[in-house]
Amino acid sequence: MAAADRPRVFLDTNVLVSALYSAGGPPAAILRLQVDERITIVVSQLVVDELIRAIRRKFPDALPLLREFLLNTPPEVVPDPTADEIQTLAGGVNRSDAPLLAAAVMASVDYLATGDSAFLREARRLKTSVALVTPRELLGRLQSGS
Repeated sequence: MAAADRPRVFLDTNVLVSALYSAGGPPAAILRLQVDERITIVVSQLVVDELIRAIRRKFPDALPLLREFLLNTPPEVVPDPTADEIQTLAGGVNRSDAPLLAAAVMASVDYLATGDSAFLREARRLKTSVALVTPRELLGRLQSGS
């Protein structure tokens, strides 16, 4: 599939950590879609930094997988939003999650996938152009074409 035709999916750090830690489950299936060039994974620099810290701290054995992912099938990395952009685009969301939602909106992605249920609840209350989904919901939508 041509890059312009692929769904663009912003991934929260927790989805990427889960994908690198466990080869089974929806997060790993999402990474395989990137490898198969069926989606484009999008992250902000903040997500990349959090991902590296989390893997080093919690799952150092997964560092080679992280390196392989970043070098061989790198995500699209978008700029972190400014404080004003965060307030404008994601003001009603937890301070730690608001930069992710603002970055996803600014990047004009199709989906933002997270495993954080509190973040999902808060973000879904806001009216954004981004579909907010769990990894499992994302896979279902991609399969059904919606």
